[in-house]
Amino acid sequence: MKQFLLKKTIKLPANSSVATIGFFDGVHKGHRFLLQYLKSEAEKRGLSSMVISFDVHPKTVVEPEFHLPLLTTNEEKTTLISQEGIDVCVFLPFTREMADFSAYDFLQKIVVNQLGVNTLLVGYDHRFGRNREEGFDEYVKYGREFGLNVISVPAYSSVSGEYVSSSEIRSLLKRGDLQTANHFLGRCYRISGMVVEGHKIGRKMGFPTANITLKDSKKMLPQSGVYAVRVWVENQLFDGMMNIGCRPTFGETEEIVVEVHLFDYSGELYGKEIEVDFVQYVRQEMRFLDMLSLERQIHQDEQQIRLILANFKKENLW
Repeated sequence: MKQFLLKKTIKLPANSSVATIGFFDGVHKGHRFLLQYLKSEAEKRGLSSMVISFDVHPKTVVEPEFHLPLLTTNEEKTTLISQEGIDVCVFLPFTREMADFSAYDFLQKIVVNQLGVNTLLVGYDHRFGRNREEGFDEYVKYGREFGLNVISVPAYSSVSGEYVSSSEIRSLLKRGDLQTANHFLGRCYRISGMVVEGHKIGRKMGFPTANITLKDSKKMLPQSGVYAVRVWVENQLFDGMMNIGCRPTFGETEEIVVEVHLFDYSGELYGKEIEVDFVQYVRQEMRFLDMLSLERQIHQDEQQIRLILANFKKENLW
């Protein structure tokens, strides 16, 4: 898949693609439904398929005080979109100037003149342009003026009628409903980061942990607690258990600590980049009276998590 961070000098061939526009945070089941629809329409027309996205969430530019924890980094988003068979992904640098574009100007100057889009697919509830003032009927009218086909895409509908959105997935992660969040994503929620040196308390109990600094500080962390996880280290996959929290047994810290213990792993992790897939939420973080009580609980966690991960692999989920 080709990827562009659009600059003013980039001009793609006219009438070369079928495209859709969106931020696509999470690239969840609803997004993938739209991407498959896009791919199918592009193949029918003998054109390339294109996703038009933004380097930052538009609302963070329009409302600078707005903070949005991300489900996917741009790098992850690109990988996931590519896996759906999309040919081109364009990230537009979203600025105050772009925020002031009307839908008309955006479609004409960016979508048609610079990106060479022949047909634009618009999600059933998607709006763009200054203050999202206009809707699908206006997009169709403007498109006719400068030779752009505009097609509406129906809403994603699952067999059970569930509503899937990025905001709902964030809400699920925030309250610890990892099972539903993963179901909506169609895969395990993932974080990645660098292993840094910690306090080595886990090592004293026979459970050495790798402290992780997130690769992207905007990436969302699930609710604090203990999780069953699978960890990628240099293209090798290990089972493990993760704790997210403030280590209340050893004196709470204001900073949230992210640490993972890998089962059956021997070797040095410091300085390595790892990826962690969250399989299941196990329990909330707790304060223990002493280290011995904590150690007993961690042994229980390990037994439970090994069983969870064995069943997960047996069922061949994701």
